Amino acid sequence: MRGYRFDFRCYRRRFLRPLVTNHGIWHTREGIIVCLGGCGYGEIAPISWFGSETLEQALDFCRQLPPEVTEEMIFSIPDSLPACQFGFQSALGGIGNGENKEYTQFLTYSGLLQSGEGALSQWERLWKQGYRTFKWKIGVDAISNELEIFELLTRSLPPAAKLRLDANGGLSYEEAKVWLGICDDISANIEFLEQPLPVSQFSAMLELSANFQTAIALDESVATLQQLENCFQQGWRGIFVIKPGIAGSPSRLRQFCQKHQIDAVFSSVFETEIGRQAALQLAAELSLTNRAVGFGINHFLEPG
Repeated sequence: MRGYRFDFRCYRRRFLRPLVTNHGIWHTREGIIVCLGGCGYGEIAPISWFGSETLEQALDFCRQLPPEVTEEMIFSIPDSLPACQFGFQSALGGIGNGENKEYTQFLTYSGLLQSGEGALSQWERLWKQGYRTFKWKIGVDAISNELEIFELLTRSLPPAAKLRLDANGGLSYEEAKVWLGICDDISANIEFLEQPLPVSQFSAMLELSANFQTAIALDESVATLQQLENCFQQGWRGIFVIKPGIAGSPSRLRQFCQKHQIDAVFSSVFETEIGRQAALQLAAELSLTNRAVGFGINHFLEPG
């Protein structure tokens, strides 16, 4: 079986301002760029608190590989290393090398807003750059404060704007009901509430999805392909937020999406251009709806 010369290097990119979510404060994005055969590039960009391996585990895996790797070795990477599966298969497929960008013209992008009051001034700059869909993080501050900001934000957004709310699993059941009730009642275009409850409360999110008009999207609950398959088997037919960079094998992800025709929103893991292009290729192939992809995040990171 053909072998490919293997090399890798690590990278670090600072967030221009720390990213604040319910999971905590993120200051620096670290990852690994892999190269196969001197020309196929891929990216390993773990987010361990989201369900992937840690950066250290990914580095240990890369360090123990021989100077040449085969396709058999790549497709034998275990499911416990989903970011490695994505990086190596992307490199093997020759995607992620930044050369094929034509497909991106068919995608629209959702711009990520700062949590808290910063969103009130930031959305207009992104609107002028062409964004028409925005995502705002909630579950970070007290619900009373966030609801006040939410009212100001929805009043200021143009009628054509869509807003996504992302709780990162940070709401209680009662808080989720409050948010969904308000979203049902206002005239603003709330596209969905993303991951209102922790992963462990899947049944409760199924119940909320049935009881409110505002759509719910799963994110942390479907971080990896195994989780995605499990939630589908348990009856989830709402929106799936898929982060290709940590989902696992791109070939198996492609098979799953094509077989089940799910309503998917593809989203970034704050990767470099190498991982971004590989992920966007999958998004262009597998998006069945006109939902914006969640890759409007470059304004959060220093160039690199």
